Amino acid sequence: MCSCNMAGLTRADMQKYGRGFLWISALFLALAGRGDAQADAGNVLTVADANWTLILQGEWMIKFYAPWCPACQHLQADWEDLGRQSDSLGISVGRVDVTQQPGLSGRFLVTTLPTIFHAKNGNFRKYVSSRTIEDIQAYVVHRKWATVEPVPGWKSPSSLLMSGMAHLFRLSVWIRQIHTYLTNTLGIPSWGSYVIFAIITLFMGLVLGLMLVLIADCIWPSRPKRREDKTEVTLKEEVSEEEEEEEEKPDLESERVSEESTEEETADADAETSVRRRVQNKSTTEGT
Repeated sequence: MCSCNMAGLTRADMQKYGRGFLWISALFLALAGRGDAQADAGNVLTVADANWTLILQGEWMIKFYAPWCPACQHLQADWEDLGRQSDSLGISVGRVDVTQQPGLSGRFLVTTLPTIFHAKNGNFRKYVSSRTIEDIQAYVVHRKWATVEPVPGWKSPSSLLMSGMAHLFRLSVWIRQIHTYLTNTLGIPSWGSYVIFAIITLFMGLVLGLMLVLIADCIWPSRPKRREDKTEVTLKEEVSEEEEEEEEKPDLESERVSEESTEEETADADAETSVRRRVQNKSTTEGT
């Protein structure tokens, strides 16, 4: 009896152990399959602000997406397949989550989702063809990107302008997060949050304006007013003296002309009187 009971216990234990082994093996296979999937997805590099300069070297295909975007979700399987074929194609495949990396979306000026860029040694081209895996492979293999004009230098992600755009996108996300905190967490109404931001904006504008005035005054200092006033006074005096001299000159000339005319008139009058006297003298002598 004892041996039979022991034999029954061992069979039950073996059945339990067998079931447990089946569960463990199934879980192991599931984890192995998940590990393989993560390894395949690992061929697609996640690009962020910290490592985005990697795409300036070599040839890349970069996808900008958002988890809530239906078109991005539809492209996900093909993009992972492209990542698995990256070694045979001789390219690197990357992806950027715009919800986590707003600075990169501003740096590349992404306005639609999904957006795909081709990068070749720092030259960027926007991919605008079909998003099927076959067309993307043909775009790389047949070098169709060579027929597309690259992004101009001023619009390049590494340019100073796009760096500023990246900071603006980060600032916009930061402001939106603060607005959400003020309205949802603190319970401030939306108009109150807008008033707070308006006051902060005016204050920052005044501070920046004052800083610009101080910088301009340091670079181009203003001249003292006394010297300018003195120079203006001396210039006015010189101009007035010249005008007076010019006015005096025609007066002197007019006086000379008037004097000459009077002298001529007196001379003519004297001549006439002398002639009259001669005529009278002749008439008197003839009468006698």
